[in-house]
Amino acid sequence: MYPITIPGRVITLREMRPDDAADALAIIGDDRVTHWLSFDSRDRAAAVAMIEGAVTRAQLTPRTEYYLAVAVADTEDRMIGFARLGLTGHQAAKLGYAINADHWGHGYATDAARTIMGYGFHELRLHRITAAIGPDNAASIAVAKRLGMQYEGRLRDHVHTNGAWRNSLLYSILAPEWNSIAG
Repeated sequence: MYPITIPGRVITLREMRPDDAADALAIIGDDRVTHWLSFDSRDRAAAVAMIEGAVTRAQLTPRTEYYLAVAVADTEDRMIGFARLGLTGHQAAKLGYAINADHWGHGYATDAARTIMGYGFHELRLHRITAAIGPDNAASIAVAKRLGMQYEGRLRDHVHTNGAWRNSLLYSILAPEWNSIAG
């Protein structure tokens, strides 16, 4: 199952490559993006380590995560974001995603999340996918709702980021629910 490429409606998900480090830094080194994520902005060394780790873990058997680059056709396959399914147990995964702030507002996050969730339910035979979202992250909450995820509750002091503890809102979707809305 390595390497994989998954076409979406407006994006393509593909395996991360060593030459993605600069594009990764433009995402995880940008406070506008990491303000919404579960970690603080990172430097170039951390971006390189992130990419190297993703490349290494993608080749594990069994695979424990699908941490994929988001690319748009007109960007010549350049990484503008990432989408991740972290396998967490029996037929379950945690969803995560981020898009370069310069590319916000074009539906890329929704398409990336939809595409990786479809892969998770259809190819990986997952039963449940969850997403933990910061309470102030209206854009990601809208993505979760748009994709049929249901609010489950609040995780108190779930992550420590930007110098403080932050709650997360837990959303989930089950395979039968996905199949009824995604066809």
